[in-house]
Amino acid sequence: MKQDDPTASGRKRRDRSRGSAAGKQLNATDSLAEAFDALRPLMFSIAYRMLGTVSEAEDVVQEAFLRYKRALDAGALVESTKAYLSAVVTRLAIDELRSARMRRESYVGQWLPEPVLTDEGEGDPVAHAEQSDSLSMAFLVLLERLTPVERAVFLLHDVFGYEYNEVAGIVEKSETNCRQLAARARRHLEAEKPRFDVPRRKRDELGARFFAALSEGDVDGLVEMLAADAVVYGDGGGKAPQWTEPIAGAEKVAQLLANVGRGIRNFELSVELHEVNGQPGATVLDPDGKLVCVFAIDIADGVVVTFRSIINPDKLHHIGPVASATELQRGQRSRR
Repeated sequence: MKQDDPTASGRKRRDRSRGSAAGKQLNATDSLAEAFDALRPLMFSIAYRMLGTVSEAEDVVQEAFLRYKRALDAGALVESTKAYLSAVVTRLAIDELRSARMRRESYVGQWLPEPVLTDEGEGDPVAHAEQSDSLSMAFLVLLERLTPVERAVFLLHDVFGYEYNEVAGIVEKSETNCRQLAARARRHLEAEKPRFDVPRRKRDELGARFFAALSEGDVDGLVEMLAADAVVYGDGGGKAPQWTEPIAGAEKVAQLLANVGRGIRNFELSVELHEVNGQPGATVLDPDGKLVCVFAIDIADGVVVTFRSIINPDKLHHIGPVASATELQRGQRSRR
């Protein structure tokens, strides 16, 4: 059973990383290709959890490896490739997050992280990203409450298992200060950290039934599977039709999702089940197989507590070819 307990995840991560490829202490004598293959999964995992975006995380990781190569070419002594890259990735992500927060303040509607498909065997970047419950949409949204440095310290220590002395060198703070930052981050997160307490098999079965009810427009079936205070969030970024405010309450959410199912049938779209950020989800495809949007749900106490819809095309291109939801609407109107 998975649990999204950051502290527990950190302890497990710390034990695993010492013997894993991600934890391998490469040095300057190793080839750049070997360093890339061994450490890119960990670097991408850090960057994605820092930023919540795939494209920006990939840019940060690429820039970090370029800086590493330039440092070697310039004759710099790099004792630990992992430590060097961890520092560069984290510092670049902190800078990017600071500027991103200003953009997110003017974001149209609700901002959600870019989704990643975490089905076993899915392609890059997901298959290369280290998995943990800290990948969940709920957890990434919660991390937005932290300052960039708090987020970095918390993730590095509690999720990825770096020791405080290592974290201190990466974020250029004292070890004591890092301990204080981590404690402050835990206090911010503790009250509302997501609880994923349903066994995976039951979780996946509920997810399949939920998306079947949505596709069929079964209001009563949806109500039975929704928590009384269930909430819907949508992210269109002003570039696609989407709800601009959260919608709460089982009855309201069920009616809304039944309407979504009606639209799926009217537009002749298809719903494919996937694991999205480690939790049950689905992709919605147009008749040509292009991606329209991604759904993700959170389950706790045996019911669906949160439904998220990401339809902003800018957040979907890394998954595959993207359809224009606006063009689909126009096409539907022209056929009437």
